[in-house]
Amino acid sequence: MSKDAVDSAPAAAPAQQAQTPADAGDAGYSKDLKARHVNMIAIGGAIGTGLFLGAGGRLHNAGPALALAYLVCGVFAFFVVRALGELVLYRPSSGSFVSYAREFLGEKGAYVAGWMYFLNWSTTGIADITAIALYTHYWSMFTSIPQWVLALVALAVVLAVNLISVKIFGEMEFWFAIIKVATLVGFMLIGIFLLATQHDVGGHQPGVSLITDHGGIFPHGMMPVVLVMQGVIFAYAALELVGVAAGETAEPEKVVPRAVNSIMWRVGVFYVGSVVLLALLLPGSVYSADQSPFVTVLSKVGIPAAGDVMNLVVLTAAMSSLNSGLYSTGRILRSMATAGSAPKFTARMNRSQVPYGGILLTCAVCVLGVGLNYLVPSQAFEIVLNVASLGIISTWVIIMVCHMIFVRRAREGLVTRPRFQLKFSPVTEIVTIAFLLVCLGMMWNDPEVGRRTLYLIPLIAVLLVAGWFGVRRRVTANAERELTDLTK
Repeated sequence: MSKDAVDSAPAAAPAQQAQTPADAGDAGYSKDLKARHVNMIAIGGAIGTGLFLGAGGRLHNAGPALALAYLVCGVFAFFVVRALGELVLYRPSSGSFVSYAREFLGEKGAYVAGWMYFLNWSTTGIADITAIALYTHYWSMFTSIPQWVLALVALAVVLAVNLISVKIFGEMEFWFAIIKVATLVGFMLIGIFLLATQHDVGGHQPGVSLITDHGGIFPHGMMPVVLVMQGVIFAYAALELVGVAAGETAEPEKVVPRAVNSIMWRVGVFYVGSVVLLALLLPGSVYSADQSPFVTVLSKVGIPAAGDVMNLVVLTAAMSSLNSGLYSTGRILRSMATAGSAPKFTARMNRSQVPYGGILLTCAVCVLGVGLNYLVPSQAFEIVLNVASLGIISTWVIIMVCHMIFVRRAREGLVTRPRFQLKFSPVTEIVTIAFLLVCLGMMWNDPEVGRRTLYLIPLIAVLLVAGWFGVRRRVTANAERELTDLTK
C-alpha cells in the first residue's frame, strides 16, 4: 500500500489491522525459523569471503590499520542493522525494508528498494556460483569439469534446498555458520598459541615488533586505509538478512534484539581480532590477494592440509551466500508482487509456504551467470561483484532514510517506537548515509573496474524509471483496492 493510502486510512482501522498483515505479502508464511537459526543467520551475514579471502590483499595494501577500517565500517554496518531491527520490532515483515519503504517512502520508494536489492543478490548469486566453481577446481578431481557445469550444479543444489521449506534453509544456514565460526575460533587459538610461545612463523618472530619494524600501523600512510574501506564495507553485506528472517520467526521481539546486539561483538572478535592477530604473526607485505591470509599463516608453520581446509570453508561461505540470496529475494519479490511492482508469478507459494516464484526469478538471472562462466570464465567474478556493490549501498541508504522518517513520525505521535532503538536520530542516520555515499564515490579511484561500475548508475536509473512507468497503473489499482478493503 502506498504512503498516501496509509495516511488516508481511517483511525478506526486498528481492530482490523490486528487480523490482517500490514503488508499483504506477509500472509502465508510458516514462522518455522527458531532463535538459533536467526542468530546464526546474523553470524553468517557478518562472516564471509570478505574476511576469509579479501583480508589478504587488504592487509598487503593497508597494513595493520586494516583492523581500524574493519572497525569503522563495522560500526556503520551495526547502525544500519540496529535501525532495521527497530523497524522490525515496530512491525515484523518478510518484505523487510521494502515493506518499510512502502510505508514511509511510498510505492516508488518500495519499487526502487526492491529492485536494487534484487540487483544486488542476483548479481551476487552469479559471483557466488562463479566462486564455488573456482574453489572446486582447487581439487584435482574436479579440474577436468568445465567451470560452467560446476556453477550450474551448485545453483541446482541450493535451489532445491530453498524450495523444500524455510526450516531446511534455516538448518543449512545454521551449519554453514557453525563451520565458519569454528574455523575462525580454531585459527585464533592457533594464532594466540604461536604468539604466546613466540613460535617461528615463516622466519619471523610473532609480536608487536612485526608492526613497529615494518612501518608501524600505517606503513603506506592514511590514503590506502581510506581507499580500502570501499571494499571493506561490502564485506558486511548480508547483515540485513536478519530483518528478512524475522518475518518467519514466531517471537521476533525476543530474537531480533539479541541477534542485532551480538553483531557488534562478533565484528570486534572475528574481524578486528583476526586482522590484529594476522598482523602480529606476519608482516603485511607477506600477505597477498590471491591467497587466504589464514592459509598463508598456517602454511608458514607447516600445518598439513591448511589449503584444503580453508578452501572448503571458503566454498561453504560462498554456498551460504547463494543460499541467503535466493531466500531473501524470494521474500522481497513476493512483497513487491502483492503491491503490483513485481511480476505476479513471484507472489506464488508452494505447499511448504515457500515463495517459489521469486526464488525462480533470481535463479533465472543466475543461469545467465552460468553463461557468463562459459563465455568469460576469468572475468565473470569481478564483473558481477562490482555491480552488486551498487545494490547493497542503495539498500542500506534506504533503510536509514526509512528509519529517519519513522522516528520523525514517532515524534509527531503517529507511530510508537519500540524500546529497542537506534540512538541519536537523525544524526546517526545522516552520518551513516554520508559515509556510505563516500564509500561509493571512492570507487572512482579504481579506473579499471570501480569507475566503470559507477558509469552504470545512469543506465540503472533509466531502467528503473522505464520499469516504473510499466507497473505504476497496476500499483495504483492495487493500492486503491487495499484501501477499499481496509475501509469496509
